[in-house]
Amino acid sequence: MIVAELIEQLKYMDQDAEVHFQYNYGDHWRTQVAPTVDSVEEGAVKYSDYHRMDKVVDEEDFDYDDNGEPTYGENVKKVVILA
Repeated sequence: MIVAELIEQLKYMDQDAEVHFQYNYGDHWRTQVAPTVDSVEEGAVKYSDYHRMDKVVDEEDFDYDDNGEPTYGENVKKVVILA
């Protein structure tokens, strides 16, 4: 999903409703949990073979250009992260 698609979906939602993020807790019963979203920020991710999904790349792992802007290495994507 891209930001424009998220905005399009949110237009039809109750503007006063809390926002939660659903995921599988990983327990025996495959419980679906839904903590609240506390922040929306730009970040970077890279695919992890160990996790079999994208993982957040720490800012300290970036290189920076002459203007102080982060440069993303191979296979690193700039994304919007809901946390």
